Amino acid sequence: MLAAACSTTADRERAAAEAEAQPEPQRPAVEPREVPLVGEQLRDRDTEPPQLDVEPQRAAPPDIELQPPDTGPDRQRVALLLPLSGDNAGLGRAMQRAAQLALFDIADKQFELIVRDTEGTADGAKTAARAAVDAGANLILGPVFSSSVRAVTPVARGARVPVLAFSNNRRVAQAGVYVMGHMPGPQVQRVVGFASSRGLSRFAALVPDNGYGEIVTSALREAARRTGGELAAHERFEPGSRDVSGPVKRLSDYGERKQALKERIAEVKQRNGDGADATLDKLKTMDALGQAPFDAVLVPVGGKRLKAVAPMLSYYDVDPSEVQFLGTSTWADPSLGTEPALVGGWFAAPSPKGWKRFAGQYQDAYGEAPPRLASLAYDATALAAVLARQAPEGERTGPSVYAADRLTQRSGFAGVDGLFRLSPDGMVERRYAVMEMQRNELKVLDPAPDSFRAVTN
Repeated sequence: MLAAACSTTADRERAAAEAEAQPEPQRPAVEPREVPLVGEQLRDRDTEPPQLDVEPQRAAPPDIELQPPDTGPDRQRVALLLPLSGDNAGLGRAMQRAAQLALFDIADKQFELIVRDTEGTADGAKTAARAAVDAGANLILGPVFSSSVRAVTPVARGARVPVLAFSNNRRVAQAGVYVMGHMPGPQVQRVVGFASSRGLSRFAALVPDNGYGEIVTSALREAARRTGGELAAHERFEPGSRDVSGPVKRLSDYGERKQALKERIAEVKQRNGDGADATLDKLKTMDALGQAPFDAVLVPVGGKRLKAVAPMLSYYDVDPSEVQFLGTSTWADPSLGTEPALVGGWFAAPSPKGWKRFAGQYQDAYGEAPPRLASLAYDATALAAVLARQAPEGERTGPSVYAADRLTQRSGFAGVDGLFRLSPDGMVERRYAVMEMQRNELKVLDPAPDSFRAVTN
């Protein structure tokens, strides 16, 4: 499903959602089809990257069973480190299944996935990485949590084995350790750029009081500066607090504006004339005087928290008809459209087309919907498998398949979540669409760019 390429193409994750060798997969009974490979060079820089081409499997692929690896020399071994036990075992199993789908779609008989359980802990991840290296892995996929990535890094670097980690914490990225998770900074830059193109320039942020909130605020300030705008206001709220009225009132200058309204009403009452009564009647319908001191507000949370914060903004006179609500991929849930204050809001997220195809394939194979992080496991496994297929015949099972210049090819790769490109510093660059929240529906306002050429927003 990482169907093609464009060229030789938190630290609070424990609460966040931020898998021993498997038998050779048997391909499902489907008609033979040509599978385009990641990394194929496009003949024209303006060629549209091929879309994901997922065909339904006639039977669900078997779950991977943990077995001792075959240590023969004729296989390309890649390790998959996931929490298959512990509090996050459900997530780990789902990501393992996603990787299995990628094997059926792309891998050949020389490709072997060595699955190891990190137990959801840093110590478990370190042990799993050592076992993977001892088993001959030339590439490590995972682990999920940044604490585990830190534990794995010295093991991998000592063995000169690159890592495609599933964390979204940029602080664990470094040369040879690539962070595949969706980071908030680029999403903020994308939606702010789009908002700026629509004439908005005074931005505000209401963020959780933690490291994630700091990253988002910094990204918003920089994105506003680049587009000629400004960060006009920002407030923080305690992530676990049920009452965010205080930060919301401060953000919107509600107290000052309400006092100004009282003073204005008192002033009008002292006036005589035909227009005084009409003016007074109008003022009495208002909750505060004037508009909020910004024309767009970024709220980078999702789920129940977003459903609680959004109406609070509206209640304290941040009117969605006057102030544009903005978000990140945490908004990519159509059910959030049941909250009136969010309808019409804009947010940056991966293009939904690839996810819909992948989620449908996963549902057909396993009878349940995949968690959102499952796409990372699919894309990483598919990338690894297809680079092995692309390698010259005599090099397909060696470590050179995952040399830095092959992993960081300039045009990147097209996966479930759209285009992505690994950078030498370990960061992963992605291209995002701008979406609009509608009632029980998400609408694409501005499609994700189709290449890594410079974009203006």
